[in-house]
Amino acid sequence: MLTIDADAHVVENEHTWDYMDPSDSHLRPYVVAPESPEHGGGRFWLIDGKVRGLRQVINDAKMAELKKNTGRDVETSKATRQMENIGARIQHMDDLGIDIQVLQPTIFLEQIADRAEVEVALCKAYNRWLADIWSQAPDRLRWVAVLPMLAMTEALKELRIAIQNGACGVLMRSLETDKTLLDPYFFPLYEEVSRLNIPMIVHVGNASASMVDFYRRDLGLSRSGFVVFRLQTVGAFHSLIISELPDQFPSLRFGFLEASAQWVPFAIHDLRRRMLGRLGATLSDNIMKDNRIWVACETNDDLPYVLKYAGEDNLVIGTDYGHADQSTEIEALRTLKEQEDIDPAVIDKILSDNPKALYNL
Repeated sequence: MLTIDADAHVVENEHTWDYMDPSDSHLRPYVVAPESPEHGGGRFWLIDGKVRGLRQVINDAKMAELKKNTGRDVETSKATRQMENIGARIQHMDDLGIDIQVLQPTIFLEQIADRAEVEVALCKAYNRWLADIWSQAPDRLRWVAVLPMLAMTEALKELRIAIQNGACGVLMRSLETDKTLLDPYFFPLYEEVSRLNIPMIVHVGNASASMVDFYRRDLGLSRSGFVVFRLQTVGAFHSLIISELPDQFPSLRFGFLEASAQWVPFAIHDLRRRMLGRLGATLSDNIMKDNRIWVACETNDDLPYVLKYAGEDNLVIGTDYGHADQSTEIEALRTLKEQEDIDPAVIDKILSDNPKALYNL
């Protein structure tokens, strides 16, 4: 049985942008560090004249402190999370009992540019970096492509190149600038990923800069993640089903990652009550399976309860490898294997069969 980490990360660094086309070199991101101590030593990317996205600065002391406070192992080395040493990353996977990691980005979880020209250049560079990483361990490292959503024609071109180089999904944020997942603007993309038999991966994130700024104004960077990222992910799941968009694209698959799965019963309960009361419609007994939707769970979710709503075929799990936040748990897959309140056959599905089906591995 292959054990699959459905949500691992790479952390972009200065080397990532070495893959930019020479003609785009004037658009290269640079790291800036605020003088204010409230950012805790964090650094940010300066992209096209604006500060964008966190340039993660994770040191051993911070990781050790988080592990002590939470009881979760989050520790990774700079060389493995930034993919400076592919061999060391593979060795760490071996130590963790992980056969395949599906790699997700970091900076692209928020909007990185206002101009399509800039987004195209940065997405191309990132995808070429990941293609190079994949080429060094094609049986162990797969990845999710980032597409310039501001330029759909270019996005479709980039998708076809990425698929030829190991990509097994397409990143989407719960909000894409001023658009939801339901916007007809994305229909050509949905048609193409359906044809290519790969999923849309709604990783926790938000590309609506106005919403992100609105909540961070009062809550700050570290306290706004729940409402900015997780709640928007739940809303995207709910909207997808109530809109009946899956019926328009009968081969389209969606994965929802890093928002836990504890909310699934709440969302499905609301869908049943709302659709029956207002629309006179009923939902099937296996909503997620029938709509081809997978959700990533976490080890502290009440999984016996969640499984009653999600079904046993549509949950996956990830380590959030490379990050150090409330979702990160390097030993998550191993911990799940040890849970005694879940049928071992169901655990095997979450670790292997379900991510295989989601990513068409």
